[in-house]
Parts: sequence; C-alpha cells; structure tokens
Amino acid sequence: MRIEPIEDAGDARLGDYRAGGASAGGHRDGVFIAEGRVVVRALLAAERFRARSVLVTPAALAGLRDALQTASEIPVYLASPAVLRSTVGYRFSRGCLAAGEAGPTGSLEAIVAARPRLLVVLDRVTDPDNVGAVFRGARAFGAGGVLLAPGTCDPLYRKAIRVSMGAVLAVPYAEMPAWPGELGRVRAAGFTIVALTPRGDVELGELGSARPLPERVALVIGSESTGVGDAVLRAADLRVRIAMAPGVDSLNLAAAAAIALHRLRRPG
Repeated sequence: MRIEPIEDAGDARLGDYRAGGASAGGHRDGVFIAEGRVVVRALLAAERFRARSVLVTPAALAGLRDALQTASEIPVYLASPAVLRSTVGYRFSRGCLAAGEAGPTGSLEAIVAARPRLLVVLDRVTDPDNVGAVFRGARAFGAGGVLLAPGTCDPLYRKAIRVSMGAVLAVPYAEMPAWPGELGRVRAAGFTIVALTPRGDVELGELGSARPLPERVALVIGSESTGVGDAVLRAADLRVRIAMAPGVDSLNLAAAAAIALHRLRRPG
C-alpha cells in the first residue's frame, strides 16, 4: 500500500477529484469517481475497470486496509475530512473516494455471446438513481448484462454508481446506438423481448405459472415519465404489467424493475 499524505486541497495529485470535474457527476476523459467503502471495494475488485488512486481520511483508511494491501501500485492519498470536502465540493463521500478508469465500452455481441438467461434493456432512463437501482437489482437477480438505449443516463455517473452499491462496476453493460433496431439482434441471439408497461396485455405473475417462462429474457424498462417507447412496445414479443390494487396504476421504476427481475430470474 502506497500512502501519500495530502495537506492541501490544491495539490495537483487531486486533479481527478477536483470539484467541477469528474466528481461533478459523469466521467471526464475516461475517469469516474467511486464513493463510499462498499463502492471503492467494488472498484478495487473489478475486472473491467482500474482504480487510478484512492482518497481517504484516516478513519476511513482503517476499514479499507485489507483491500488496499493487494493494490500496492495504486497511490492512496491520505487527507483530513476538511481537505477532502474542499477538494470534491460535496459532503457525501463517507471519507472514502477512488478515481477509476472507464476503459473500453462493452459490446452487445460479448454480452449475448455469454448466453445469460436474463438481460435488462433500459429505454431512455435518464435518472441516475433509477439507473443505479436497476443495476443493483440486475446483479441481485442474476442478470447477465444491461443494454442501454440512446438517452439513458451514463452508468458511470457518480450517483448511479453509488446507488448501485458498486453493481455498475460488476454487471456488464453496452450501448445500443441503433435503437430500437438492435433489439432484432438480441432476439436473433435467442432472447424473448419482454417490455414492462402498465399497458401490458399479460400479467407478470402469469409467466412461470399460467404461461411458460421464456428460456432467455431481455426485459425492457422505460423511464418513469414516458415508459417504454411505442416503437419498442410494437417490437416486443410480450408486453407485461404488474398486477396492483384497484386505483393504483404504477410503481416507481426501481420497485417495478426489482419485482420484474425477481419474477423472471431462473435460479441455478
């Protein structure tokens, strides 16, 4: 572990963390920010991403020593809470941050070639909280990847990574620029396209009971404001809805996604 004390928020070594740079939200020049002990650990363990440095307070360092022992080439910047706050420009860091390198974007081909039983497709989901929550659910329920339609929030947005509890750094994902045409490639790889919508003609609970659960599913989730787009609904093999009590027509995106992923998972 290579510890380097930092006493001044203006230190050039903290450029990746500076307020208004990558720490302001998304990633800049291929650099993103992970915050909190769980997420920093996820970055240190990630295969697709590489940590450039870690910025911690003395109190936070104590809880990360074991993970950092195996990362001797990564500089660990040790700073006071005041220096850390002044550097990053916000208070929610839990005394622990890391700068990561984004690396090359994943590919649709690689994700479907692994033949997972469950994929998630995000259709213009712009809110980082929702993107992070979906990645967390995808990891929890065994989805093999997340595919991103144009207009979807960057998963490496700082808040998305934090809400995902590091799942963004573990679950493969890829962009789908030719949208929605690339759904045809997903279908050709053996996946049933299932769109989650309040207008669905099939209840989600019927899958695996009254109706057989498809062998491989690509679950399409739209934004809370507009839902799955009309062209995508027309292209879907199934349009499913979640049964709810009378007078209730929707759930928030994170809750709906978790319910659907739980129902569509195939244990084992």
